[in-house]
Amino acid sequence: MTIAVIDYGMGNLHSVAKALEHVTHEHVVITRDPRRIQGATRLVLPGQGAIRDCMGELERTELRGLVQELLTRQSKPLLGICVGQQMLLDHSEESGGIPCLGFLAGEVKRFPTDMLDDHGQRLKVPHMGWNLVHQHHEHPLWEGIDQDEHFYFVHSYYVAAQDDACVFGTTRYGHIDAHVAVGRDATFAVQFHPEKSSRAGLKLLENFVNWAP
Repeated sequence: MTIAVIDYGMGNLHSVAKALEHVTHEHVVITRDPRRIQGATRLVLPGQGAIRDCMGELERTELRGLVQELLTRQSKPLLGICVGQQMLLDHSEESGGIPCLGFLAGEVKRFPTDMLDDHGQRLKVPHMGWNLVHQHHEHPLWEGIDQDEHFYFVHSYYVAAQDDACVFGTTRYGHIDAHVAVGRDATFAVQFHPEKSSRAGLKLLENFVNWAP
């Protein structure tokens, strides 16, 4: 088995690769070589920062077409992380509107700046730190992970998917129930950072390595 972390210039590539190496004896590579990506048995699509930059780098490295082809074929498991989750949707509100990959119907929206917590204190945007994830539907990647387990987040934008069947986890921030785990067929994607989420995050990565959709 080879796990390829797709290197289009954005995301915590080495942190993700190290976390994967920690949970498996399989070969983990960071690559932008289309042949190595196509030859891998599992793929990770990371992302960090502005989605405009991520989509731009995916175009610049000439990997957008390959990623869309792999998503269409669904021939191997793919894990999206952070902006790598957001890129799977139709469209993002960021920067006045950014077309995304369109694998899942829905939109990426910005958290309102006027949200309050239960004590009437204004919530910060970006949403940063630990928050619980409610497992909305069962999925093999949740195996061995408690309901309402905590994961680590850093994001100002959140996914709002159209199809409830594609939503596997939610996190409440203010009055928003963000869709922080989404997927379809052999693709699963999360807004949180499993590589920074201690035991639960490593367990999710282990489940991904062992997943046979």
